[in-house]
Amino acid sequence: MDRPEAEVRFADELLLFLAPGHRRGQVRAACDGTSSLGHVVESLGVPLPEVGSLVVNGRPTPPGYRPGGGDVVEVGAVRRPQRLPSARFILDVHLGTVARRLRLAGVDAAYANDIDDDALVAQANHGRRVLLTQDRGLLCRRKLWLGAYARGARPDEQFRDVLDRFAPALAPWTRCTACNGLLSPARKADVEQLLLPGTRRTYQTFSRCAACGRVYWRGAHSRRLEVIVESAVRAVSAAGHRRRR
Repeated sequence: MDRPEAEVRFADELLLFLAPGHRRGQVRAACDGTSSLGHVVESLGVPLPEVGSLVVNGRPTPPGYRPGGGDVVEVGAVRRPQRLPSARFILDVHLGTVARRLRLAGVDAAYANDIDDDALVAQANHGRRVLLTQDRGLLCRRKLWLGAYARGARPDEQFRDVLDRFAPALAPWTRCTACNGLLSPARKADVEQLLLPGTRRTYQTFSRCAACGRVYWRGAHSRRLEVIVESAVRAVSAAGHRRRR
């Protein structure tokens, strides 16, 4: 005997999560009478943190609803820019370049390259940080308070996607790219012993990380970093403009 089915329709922004055979956006899903709508959506490949709305037969519906035969389910994407109580992030081990770029732009971005998934979730929850990852299984963990999928194959694409999604407040050149600590101005006399001779001769303005002590100055590489900062400012400005419309 055939099992009853619901028709599940996905927004275009969510199609990348579906199996290739489902990427037209409409999927027939069997209803067993016990599985929740949230479970059905995630079993089709879409993590719930990527879902902005669930509508069943024209009515907004919570993830705990149990779909039945004949239901028509519409799964919407998170609306951008996504509002956060505080734009604080933690990134998984594969997004180190994105973490450094967020810090360069002044965004609070925790990262360590030797942390396991359980610790990531625990730190995200404890610090109320949004977990950024490309691991869909990690995003589906019930214990995780909030996460987001970083779209894109390259760091510049992922960086731009995070800024577009959350439009965090930027404060360029105020965070340590190595440890995420805050930078403050430093007198040359106080850091001189840490500098190479060429740096001591050439540069006069410095800042230092209050957490790890690393010293920063605008060196020969600064133009490349300025390009990254400028791209971040443009991305957040564009996302903010959409929010005001």
